[in-house]
Amino acid sequence: MLKGIDPLLGPDLLHVLAAMGHGDEIVIADANFPADSHAERLVRLESASATRAAEAILSVLPLDEYVEAPAAVMSVVGDPDAEPEIFAEFRHIAESAHAASVEFDRVDRFAFYQRARQAYAIVATGERRLYGNLILVKGVL
Repeated sequence: MLKGIDPLLGPDLLHVLAAMGHGDEIVIADANFPADSHAERLVRLESASATRAAEAILSVLPLDEYVEAPAAVMSVVGDPDAEPEIFAEFRHIAESAHAASVEFDRVDRFAFYQRARQAYAIVATGERRLYGNLILVKGVL
C-alpha cells in the first residue's frame, strides 16, 4: 500500500502509467471490448467499473493540454449523437481530476478499435454498461 495512491492502482498499472510518455494513449475498456486481441500491453481490473478505473487513473495521469480532445469515447453504432449516461460520468470524472473543462472526441466503433490497437496500453474492466470505453491522452506535469 502506498500513501496517497488509489489502492486500485496496483504495481502493473502504476508501471504502465509511469512508463507512458507525453501523447501516449491508454484505453479503459468495458467487459465487451476485445481487449486481448487489441492490446500490446494489457492490465486487467475486472472487479472495477470503467468509471472507477477512470477515477483511479486520472488521480495520477495528467491529460494532454496540447491536443484539442485529450479524451475520447466510442460513439453509439447507428446513433452517433446518442449520449449514454456513462459519457456524462466520464466527463465529470475527467473534469474533476483535471480541474478544468475537458474536450471529448466521439469515435466510430472501428476507428476506436484501430486507435486502441495503437494505444500504449488497454485496461480491461468489468464494466457491464454498453459504450463504457474511454481513451485518455497523457500530458505533462
